[in-house]
Amino acid sequence: MQNHKNDKSVTKTIDTVTENVVKYMSAHNISLSTAESCTGGMVSELITSVAGASDIFLGGVCSYSEEIKQKILGVKKETLEKYTVYSQQVASEMSLGVQKLFASDAAIGITGIAGPGGVGEKPAGTVYVSVRYKDRQNVKDLRIYELCDDPDRQTVRQTASQLALEMLLEICKADQKG
Repeated sequence: MQNHKNDKSVTKTIDTVTENVVKYMSAHNISLSTAESCTGGMVSELITSVAGASDIFLGGVCSYSEEIKQKILGVKKETLEKYTVYSQQVASEMSLGVQKLFASDAAIGITGIAGPGGVGEKPAGTVYVSVRYKDRQNVKDLRIYELCDDPDRQTVRQTASQLALEMLLEICKADQKG
């Protein structure tokens, strides 16, 4: 995947994925909430840009600070101290916290490093996503730095948002099958 700033094909792909998510979730009466850090509300923005989003989207929390992750989303201080804010454990607690906060069927939690530059040993493009649907969860280390050549902040945010939406659609569809 090679994303470039202001690439129209990237925007078209994200728009298509987002439209598919809203259409599917609306058809199956699935509600959604989001907890975003490094994407800064981009997933919420994408969802609400689609007509019909009000049928599924309950709301989101842009939890950029550790304090808000703890106070609003219920991320444990111990988790932050043990694994750092850039971890799958924090993404998992963010998605669980926002799912409980909004009483939604599905939830997304995203945390990571948009760049420029990494933090410690973790490079820019280190992004963790947790998606939940009912009691199911899928958590991934997206490793955007491996997917994109020298990703800038916008590319990291766009790629993370798109992949999170794809993961959401996948978990919802898997639940409907089984």
